Amino acid sequence: MKIAMLVLGVVLALLGVLWFLQGVGVLGGSAMSGNTTWAVVGPIVAIVGIALAVASRRRPARRP
Repeated sequence: MKIAMLVLGVVLALLGVLWFLQGVGVLGGSAMSGNTTWAVVGPIVAIVGIALAVASRRRPARRP
């Protein structure tokens, strides 16, 4: 479960950065390019991803 949370957190963080870069127009070639909505949504998703990854590392392991 911890590994799944870590992987999901990293994926969300990377998607958030990608969406931000497309939203501000650094990366082109998409309908998202230059759209300020993605410039706002991207960092929010990235922060959630980072928080999830950090939480997965801090969560104590379950013992049966």
